[in-house]
Amino acid sequence: MKNPPKAPKRLAVLVSGSGSNLQALIDRTEDGTLPVDIVRVISNVPGVYALERAEKHGIPVKVIPHGQYANAGEFSQAILEELLRCQADIVCLAGFMRILTAEVPLAFPGRMLNIHPALLPAFGGKGMYGHHVHQAVLDSGTQFSGATVHIVTEEPDAGPIVLQKIVPVLPDDDVESLAKRVLEVEHEIYPQAVKWVAEDRLIIKGKRVAVKED
Repeated sequence: MKNPPKAPKRLAVLVSGSGSNLQALIDRTEDGTLPVDIVRVISNVPGVYALERAEKHGIPVKVIPHGQYANAGEFSQAILEELLRCQADIVCLAGFMRILTAEVPLAFPGRMLNIHPALLPAFGGKGMYGHHVHQAVLDSGTQFSGATVHIVTEEPDAGPIVLQKIVPVLPDDDVESLAKRVLEVEHEIYPQAVKWVAEDRLIIKGKRVAVKED
């Protein structure tokens, strides 16, 4: 007698803005290439387009405005309570613009991911988000940028790297053109990294990550 198929892993996505990476995850779940159920989209900002994207696809949403909490610890606790309430197995930060305190990633060891618009460990850490990252890349004179999916740990942008993809920095690039090129690879690599987590294929040893063969 065959074992019954396993239920898909339950994914929660944290957002703060338009949600293009959320859309990439939704698209991959709907075409069958990403074996998860997106069970909640949580935003710290009311009215952002990411919430509309989720609602269009029948995904429950929750708004937890960070300004309603006295400090990052109380806000993080509210986020954690919602993640536990929806029984998330995996958590993805997708343009989520708040730093969570340690109890959140500690509750999801190896199962909380972030997508960063540069090649970590360069151009990461405090202040390195959105257009600030791309401006720093351009100012540095480097010839390559890209995107990084990493495990979220207590230290921002410092967790084990799961997947990266490089894009060239062209001589006539500005922040907008570089950001567009990086975003295209973000949409490619984030669903792939989530798929590996959902299939329990990551082997994490310190800062190093390996992927089990199919």
